[in-house]
Amino acid sequence: MKLVSYKTEDREHLGVFVNGNIYNLNSCDKQLPDEMNAFLQGGEVLMERAKKVDRQIREGAMQPKQEAFFELLAPVPHPSSCRDGYAFRQHVAAARRNRKVDMIAEFDQYPVFYFTNHNAIQGPGEIECMPDHFEKLDFELEVAVVIGKKGRNITAAEADDYIAGYMIMNDMSARTLQKEEMLLNLGPAKGKDFSTVIGPWLVTPDELEQYQTTAKPGHTGKAYDLKMTCTVNGQQVSAGSMADMDWTFAEIIERCAYGVDILPGDVIGSGTVGTGCFLELNGTGLLNNPDFKPQWLQDGDEVEMEITGLGRLINIIRKADTDFSILALKKR
Repeated sequence: MKLVSYKTEDREHLGVFVNGNIYNLNSCDKQLPDEMNAFLQGGEVLMERAKKVDRQIREGAMQPKQEAFFELLAPVPHPSSCRDGYAFRQHVAAARRNRKVDMIAEFDQYPVFYFTNHNAIQGPGEIECMPDHFEKLDFELEVAVVIGKKGRNITAAEADDYIAGYMIMNDMSARTLQKEEMLLNLGPAKGKDFSTVIGPWLVTPDELEQYQTTAKPGHTGKAYDLKMTCTVNGQQVSAGSMADMDWTFAEIIERCAYGVDILPGDVIGSGTVGTGCFLELNGTGLLNNPDFKPQWLQDGDEVEMEITGLGRLINIIRKADTDFSILALKKR
């Protein structure tokens, strides 16, 4: 099942995407809420009701009205929190090699994550960025999960049962801001808090069973062989697979839930797949060729991410009409 959030006449709704059309779930079953957060709070009971509606539409047993005029939103427009992991060793190793530092041994010892701004979640469509963001503006190709039920002190062996679904994630990054502030050893903040893009829909785990594969040796949890690509203005720049994740989502969730509640509506990203951002690609290019010309996102660029089974997430990058700069406020 593919769940969507969408807007008609400035009101948000919850729907199901079937055969290229969107159907309002509340119109099909009045016991289903008309927005994603309330739906996720209902846990497995509401999930099964929604799957029944989805199945009836597919089989022709139900023929509801299709939504004709709508704006597609992030599947979870108002997540209760948003964390981002660091699961792909290939990306981490390449980024460190490009900076001429050794691979960090701690990567293989435990999964890590940081909190990003859950109020800066966006979906398909235009992404407006400030002038300072365009100082080395970057995309990051990732997968994300959404938590479907409350839990605490969850083991990796049981953590997959807490996943309501999967989505594409684009962890937008302003690299100049990020590089400056990370010198203070507090992790990414203003360099990443302006836009995290998810979408186009939330895909339930049962739809991905055909792609299931084996987790990396020594790791616990489900893994999926989903091809991941990103194009910028029609030119492919990134390619990888979700199967390349070294740390599984189950292991990341285990760490997230240690001594703290995870909640329905929490979003957790995988971290960047290998080749999944310009920072890595530019570093590799310059390492191999000193005449390499780095590329960053520009005003008007179209970023299209596609992941097998999860769809395509398309955004147009726009520059805000302002000259306000926090980089200019830096004291000398």
